[in-house]
Amino acid sequence: MKTSLVIMAAGIGSRFGGGIKQLEPVGMHGEIIMDYSIHDAIEAGFNKIIFIIRKDIEEAFREVIGERIEAICKQLNVEIDYAFQAMDDLPEGVKLPKDRTKPWGTGQAVLACKGLIKEPFAVINADDYYGKESFFKLHDFLEEYTPEKPTDFCAAGFILKNTLSENGGVTRGVCQVNENGYLTGIDETKNIVKVGNKAAVQKEDGQEPIDENSHVSMNMWGLTPEFVGLLEEGFVREIISKIQTMRKEAGFEVMDKIKVTYKGSEKAEAVFAANGTQICSEVLAVSAEKAEPAGFVKEWKINGEAVFMGVEKEGR
Repeated sequence: MKTSLVIMAAGIGSRFGGGIKQLEPVGMHGEIIMDYSIHDAIEAGFNKIIFIIRKDIEEAFREVIGERIEAICKQLNVEIDYAFQAMDDLPEGVKLPKDRTKPWGTGQAVLACKGLIKEPFAVINADDYYGKESFFKLHDFLEEYTPEKPTDFCAAGFILKNTLSENGGVTRGVCQVNENGYLTGIDETKNIVKVGNKAAVQKEDGQEPIDENSHVSMNMWGLTPEFVGLLEEGFVREIISKIQTMRKEAGFEVMDKIKVTYKGSEKAEAVFAANGTQICSEVLAVSAEKAEPAGFVKEWKINGEAVFMGVEKEGR
């Protein structure tokens, strides 16, 4: 079975050089953390690597990291691909803060891989060390995937005390787990510090103890190919909502049948094309056609993608 490792590296600085932690050598021969993650993943059985980066660092990334890894993976028959994450790819109504420099979270990063992921996959950070055992356990879980279990996901759990630093506080996702070992929630907890053999949350007014044996997440997930579709479902719901708004603004009656025309970004048009039947069913449309928008026309920005849509009554 093909299994992919998705590495979120969009947070790497635009200038490759000193001070960029993902590129700091940690091994005897200049290896970086990503080298260890990729080595361990391939040994565990992963046979496809997807780097999530930004367009503005593509050339430098390939030169410094990608081409070297590609050469190694070619010898091992491991596929390499790239996805691109953009900070302005946001839901309608959400503005990009002026001082925002870091990429958004895991969900948006994974959605950038649509079209590349067709198999069970793992997601990791580029700058965290996970250890060989983690990749083997994750791969074993992913090998149990079948299309009948599209929502069977997993998170690698680490014992908090084993993830603390001697050099200051860390941020960890403290896991809430039920009696059957299922994850029920994650609380992002900042500035967790090592206090002897114990752990505490460092606050302005002192330290608050935290169980050093807690399970924590380091953003290492095992997911199914259907997960990308679940993320995209939010995009489809936004399109439906916008068309319903346009029906009202155009003065249509509740039971009027309509025709929808659209044009927009490549991604928006792909979502329309793949989900046209569902969209038509929910907005009482007899058709949704990629064409010059006609009738009552509006421009929208959905999940950061520009879309022009037109609605008109059937028979016009």
